[in-house]
Amino acid sequence: MTETVRMRDLVGGAVDRLRYEPTAKRVRAEADGAVVALTDRAVLVWEPRRVVPAYAVPVEDLRGGLAEPPSRPAPVADDGTGFAIPDVTELRVLDPRVPFGLHTAPGEPVGVRVPGSDRVVEGFRPADPALAGHVVLDFDDCDAWFEEEEPLHGHPRDPFHRIDVRAGSRHVRVSAGERVLADSARPRLVFETLLPARSYLPPEDVTAVLVPSETRTWCAYKGEASYWSVETPDGLVPDAVWSYRDPLPDAEQLRGLMCFFDERFDVSVDGVPRARPVTPWS
Repeated sequence: MTETVRMRDLVGGAVDRLRYEPTAKRVRAEADGAVVALTDRAVLVWEPRRVVPAYAVPVEDLRGGLAEPPSRPAPVADDGTGFAIPDVTELRVLDPRVPFGLHTAPGEPVGVRVPGSDRVVEGFRPADPALAGHVVLDFDDCDAWFEEEEPLHGHPRDPFHRIDVRAGSRHVRVSAGERVLADSARPRLVFETLLPARSYLPPEDVTAVLVPSETRTWCAYKGEASYWSVETPDGLVPDAVWSYRDPLPDAEQLRGLMCFFDERFDVSVDGVPRARPVTPWS
């Protein structure tokens, strides 16, 4: 008899392994106006516990060749490093906020020269035979990345990660204690792989006192997010609401809408309270 498996458990069960996936996309990395890497043979690589991929490039496709790795303090991991996503894995996962230099797979740190410059980009050469001859590049150490001629932001896109935006009619209420912060029956609902569903609400349905924040983050799928802090009876909750003012094409339906972190407030949907999810943003 074939044993069934929930897909979430299948994915979560592989988080502790070195994972890779070749891509047919032409990939280009640039720094200081020069091409650092240009390849039709890139491989997406997830080190153990990493939840977003990095690009690995054949050594022959590195325009400046290899060098000594940049002299930087090595990140130190302990039992508290990483973030909990208990609905996916018991391990503490490493999201993009954990520095590239913290490696969880055997291998060798290397540098990648930027042509025509003294600059060296941080890289990593995994010891696994499946990735022999490849160097994983630190996405943030380069100035720009492209798949074909489309720019990438934040990190490479995961081909097994998707975002579905749906117009909804559910009644969504967000509260802090007895104070109602938002009340809407016209949310845009976002269903994103391995993450809790999010409700994006029209600004006119938000009654919270919002304080603009200088914080900005990039989502590889939705674009640059602007943030607000929220005044509550218990004080200011920092960077608790976000919006995409100029979203990427896949998230155009979210333009100008506002989303609260369910992790930090009381949320009810059609009158039914929702448990606060546990995520890296809790």
